[in-house]
Order: sequence, then structure tokens, then C-alpha cells
Amino acid sequence: MILVDWQIEDRIRRGYIRVDPYDPALIQPNSLDIRLGSHFVWYVPGDIVIDPYERESVCADVEEVVADSIVLAPGQFLLAKTLEAIELPDDVVASIEGKSSIARLGIELHQTGGWIDAGFQGTITLEMCNVNSRPVRVYAGMPIGQLVFYRTDRAARPYNMKKDAKYMGQQQATLSRYHENARHA
Repeated sequence: MILVDWQIEDRIRRGYIRVDPYDPALIQPNSLDIRLGSHFVWYVPGDIVIDPYERESVCADVEEVVADSIVLAPGQFLLAKTLEAIELPDDVVASIEGKSSIARLGIELHQTGGWIDAGFQGTITLEMCNVNSRPVRVYAGMPIGQLVFYRTDRAARPYNMKKDAKYMGQQQATLSRYHENARHA
């Protein structure tokens, strides 16, 4: 079941879902708008092959900045964080969706990482890409996406109870930690 506006507001007010900072004006009929944070990370163009099993290659030739705004060049991919940190209980999951007005500028908000597990705590890393033929400036603090909350049965092992929860408690745009997975032949 997707939570509607009054259910979202009620669960946040009672501390069942935590959002910090929280602005009730961001509640929509079936979602909560989230804002862009000020931390951005991207790969410098080059010939280094990124191997998801090799931490060194994942972390090589990256730049990061804390800024009030950033311009995404056509075709550019970058990671950004949400302004809001969230905390989900063991029976609520969320998905992150782009805002239509931002998508109409050519900005994709997430590539495939749009699911937030029950028990997650932290900011959300956005996987942004500009598919427009023109550069687009985005600003820290602007509503950039929306969280849709789903009520589920209680998870037996919510994200905060998993030993291998790679992104638990993240507070900035976070590079892939796929290299922490066991490599299977």
C-alpha cells in the first residue's frame, strides 16, 4: 500500500518515519519531495577502466565538491546526496522518483538505485545524469525528487540489521561499494 499525504505526515510527526530536516510543505498527495544536497562526486573523463571488484579503480580519478550549485554538462554523470536524511522502520520501504519538471530539463535522478529498504538510515545518494543537449544547473536545496513510501509486512532482517549493509548511515554522495561483495566464479 502506498502511503498518502496524511499518512506520511502522521508517521513523520510520530517519529515512525524520520526525515531531517523536515518541511511539511514538501508533502505531496502520494509522496514527499526531497531536496538536493550540496555534496557532488563525479568521475574525471579518462581511460581508466572501473572494475567493480577493485576498490582502487572505483575510487580512481574522482572529483568532489561541496557547492551551492553545479552545472551538469550534456551526458555527464555524477553522484549527489539528498539534503534530507531519512530513517525507515522495518515495515516501510521507499522508492525515489524524479520530479517531472526536472526530468523535462533532461536530468535523470537515478539510474537503477531507486529502492530504499526497510530499516535504511542516512542520506540518499542520487545517480544523476544530464541527457539534454545543453548544460543544466541544479541548486542545493531545490526539490529534485520525491520519495514514495510503501507499507509492507515487517522485514525479518531490515537493512539496519544486515551485517553487509554497505550504505547504512551514509551522510554524503557515496561511490559504489560493490567491491565489498564476495567475488563468485
